Amino acid sequence: MSALPVIYEVVLDVEAGLLPEYGPWLRHHVAEMTALPGFTGARVYEQREPAPEPGRAVFCVHYCLRDRAALDDYLRAHAERMRADGQQRFGGRFRASRRILQDAAGY
Repeated sequence: MSALPVIYEVVLDVEAGLLPEYGPWLRHHVAEMTALPGFTGARVYEQREPAPEPGRAVFCVHYCLRDRAALDDYLRAHAERMRADGQQRFGGRFRASRRILQDAAGY
């Protein structure tokens, strides 16, 4: 396994009417995530282009992790619990997709 840093990207497509509740929850959730072992920080972006569908807001969270082993540990030990919290609170009112990005050494 490579020791290169990893970005764990989570894209959240949220009902716009949910934002007064979802925004504070997301800030707290990101803080919880970055307190887990192997996480080194996070940035939250709001998608502007292409524009989200009417009545929707889209956020992209880039979680920075020390390396792939740290991400694998998160996925094995914490992901189910962390994902369940959002599902319990907001149910089908948001969609999440995920990608794993790693430094392309040499480019």
